[in-house]
Amino acid sequence: MRTALQYLLSLLFIGQMYLAMAAYALWWTPFVLFRRDAAFDAVHAYCRWVRASAALLVGLRSEVRGEVPADEVVIAAKHQSFFDIIILVSVVPRPKFIMKKELLWAPILGWYATRIGCVPVDRGRRGEAMKKMVADVKAGLAAPGQLIIYPQGTRVAAGAKKPYKVGVGVLYSQLGQDCVPVATNVGVFWPRHGILRKPGLAVVEFLPRIPAGLPVEDFMARIEPEVEGASDRLMAEAGFDIAAAG
Repeated sequence: MRTALQYLLSLLFIGQMYLAMAAYALWWTPFVLFRRDAAFDAVHAYCRWVRASAALLVGLRSEVRGEVPADEVVIAAKHQSFFDIIILVSVVPRPKFIMKKELLWAPILGWYATRIGCVPVDRGRRGEAMKKMVADVKAGLAAPGQLIIYPQGTRVAAGAKKPYKVGVGVLYSQLGQDCVPVATNVGVFWPRHGILRKPGLAVVEFLPRIPAGLPVEDFMARIEPEVEGASDRLMAEAGFDIAAAG
């Protein structure tokens, strides 16, 4: 009975989340048309609404730990579900993502992503797109902000293992910026797929930054164990049995 109620509440939460996305987009569009910074105000406001409504409707509270970077950095984040994106964007001052080019055509999302400076990447020409992005950053042409990248390249379920791609190391090296690793446990409560949202405390934790200038090999040797170790700790803190999942 309790699971059925939680399922119904999850449906209600998801429905209002997408209705709110449309409402926020419509409200903010006149401001965003004339002032790019308003796009950041809009996405911050929306993401904070999702966090608040998740706590209210399904009992899923959220918390941010560690020092949130405000300077030009690469954020290398663990990605388990849509909710870790929501939490990150709610607190990072000027977030921008490397995203699939196809998302540019998504209603609302594509236009706002362009306004906040997200970098569209054609999967078939990823190397070329990355080179252009690095060149734009070095030339001062890219929009300033915090570039968020997911080292595993996709959402990974809680407890599942997937190796980190060297692309994050190449990007870190070529941009010459510090990297802030980010761990999370959100997949314990909000899975990659499915409707059910579980009550609990979802955490996104900013870890100590990795200074610019390390060789790619040394960077890769640090980033994976640091993010995975901290994420495992957060999931265990939430009562998730990592050994059983593995």
